[in-house]
Amino acid sequence: MAKVAVVEGDGIGREVVPVARDILAAVRPDLEFFDVEVGYGRWERTGSACTEETIADLGSADAILFGAVTTPPDPGYRSVLVQIRHALDLYANVRPIRGDGVDVVIVRENTEGLYSGIEWTQADRACTVRVVSRRGSERIARYACTLAKSRCHLTVGNKANVLKSDCLFVEACTAEAARAGVPCTLCYIDALCLDLLMHPDRYDVVVTTNMFGDILSDAAAYLVGGLGMLPSANIGKRAALFEPVHGSAPDIAGKNVANPVAAIRSAAMLLSHLGDPASAAAVEDAVHRVLRAGIRTRDLGGAAGTREFGAAVLREVGRGKA
Repeated sequence: MAKVAVVEGDGIGREVVPVARDILAAVRPDLEFFDVEVGYGRWERTGSACTEETIADLGSADAILFGAVTTPPDPGYRSVLVQIRHALDLYANVRPIRGDGVDVVIVRENTEGLYSGIEWTQADRACTVRVVSRRGSERIARYACTLAKSRCHLTVGNKANVLKSDCLFVEACTAEAARAGVPCTLCYIDALCLDLLMHPDRYDVVVTTNMFGDILSDAAAYLVGGLGMLPSANIGKRAALFEPVHGSAPDIAGKNVANPVAAIRSAAMLLSHLGDPASAAAVEDAVHRVLRAGIRTRDLGGAAGTREFGAAVLREVGRGKA
């Protein structure tokens, strides 16, 4: 029996994750769920957003379903997601961008770059170290090449014309692509942001560094209806965490208006990771049928609430099993 840690987190995470969990339970009643609390709400209540014990609990799971966490602009508050990614070595962030006429996978290095966590503040400046290591670059390139082998082509997003650290990243990626026999193209990240939006059909798998991948995938959400539609996976050698790309959106939290599609699709990715692609496909198909039926949340021009949309997907999942 697979164990799934469930982290609702903050804001709309508390609304979209229960929807995704219910759908997981419907398609896989054998899964064992257990709740883990992390985030800003816990920090406000206890003074700690995430502890070593919490990390150990997450690491004991076969997979983690994660909602969203608020990171306040407080120099004393450390990003919970950065802590978890580093502690569990979730080095590969995989963000599929799929919709009408769009099928791109953005693979983002997940533990280095500007999110390395090496920061300090002085009287007249604040510093963040951008770390790009050969080991980190090679392993994310290998992961991306594994995906690109079945999808034809790899694009390496970079800014090597300005950043010397990106010269190392490009060197590592092109070497791994050559070893894997994967056709590879280099593209400066600023030009890539525009071209991906204008010509998504030109791209299969894109690999890039941490912050560039974060920005690129968020921008690419425009192609498929917004951040409420994008799932993601954070993959390590032993642990795996699945989360919607969107944030905690405190301005709409508790109003039953958040789009749960990204969380539901993240649950589908979790199922694939557990070796159940059939159930993952059933969840994706159910989402597509609900959207085709015109049931949409407000961000997509509809009137359905979070719970109502989730209930519609649950019904479709049930019909698919019947």
